[in-house]
Amino acid sequence: MSAAAVLAALALLGGVACSSAPVELAPATIPPASPARAPAPAHAPAGTVRPLDAPAQAAVFDPGADALVVLSPGADASAPATLTVFDTAAGPGRVIELPGRAIALARDEDRLYLSTRGGYFVVDPTAPDGAVRRVAVREHADTVFTALDRRADGRMVLGSADGAVVILAATDGPEADVGDYRKIFARVDSIVTEGDTAMVLDRGQTSVTALDANAEVAQALRAGEGATTMVADPAGRILVADTRGGALLVFSANPLILRQRYPVASAPYGLAGSSELAWVSQTAANTVVGYDLSTGIPVEKVRYPTVQQPNSLAFDDATDTLYVVSGSGAGVQVIRDATGSP
Repeated sequence: MSAAAVLAALALLGGVACSSAPVELAPATIPPASPARAPAPAHAPAGTVRPLDAPAQAAVFDPGADALVVLSPGADASAPATLTVFDTAAGPGRVIELPGRAIALARDEDRLYLSTRGGYFVVDPTAPDGAVRRVAVREHADTVFTALDRRADGRMVLGSADGAVVILAATDGPEADVGDYRKIFARVDSIVTEGDTAMVLDRGQTSVTALDANAEVAQALRAGEGATTMVADPAGRILVADTRGGALLVFSANPLILRQRYPVASAPYGLAGSSELAWVSQTAANTVVGYDLSTGIPVEKVRYPTVQQPNSLAFDDATDTLYVVSGSGAGVQVIRDATGSP
């Protein structure tokens, strides 16, 4: 190549490099981790088991309703989801049919919130029929919202399958306007709020990111080798299961710092926080373990055999009751006095 040709090529490259047009690159990702496929239980589950025929997708304990609420998907991707409300009485739960598919479940003091395509559902679990209403997000009718939570200021934060986070303007009606919007993730798999800070878990990037009140990134950290689930405990700690890396990760939210990392075998996945212990399920072993985090390093205090596929956990601090919900249709396990000796 002649000197003139080389100079021409360099000039062309320089023009491209100096272009003011931004180049948007998709975030680098890895295959998302998932719970292990649990074997048949080797031991009888601790406590009692209440029937739940459908596989569970998520579960929360609602103190206002004094009940465990379990989200189950429909028979296929287009079928409506259901909520099953288990009160303190024995027997099957009360079923609330939703008017569509639902993906994520969150709660505040009064209501349940479920993400769906184009918006979210609001449910009153104390009403006989659930008093379900739908809130549509304007200009996002085709967006699949995969995560949500409500901030301390009352504003809803939603995350989508294509990696966007939407903070809604306040609304009491059937439609909501977008207040702030950021599309910086590969996917949004979980959102947990602490005050007006939103913590975002991205399984594709195995990362935890703190977003401030304006949806700007405050801090972001890698979360192990394959993080899958995230919850907040009553002390404000953020618990994350590194399922692929076999660890419990404990973060602070403000600022975002990894405070503790502790090995947990057998594909940890389900999480619940309580005032005394952090609860982690081992999906490959049908086991749940309670860890004391107060000493600066997790210390195992109790361990229980569970129903098959213990994907979802919830805890009632008022009665010291741990709920283990099967992801394969094996029912809802109720362990009372859970923080004591098994």
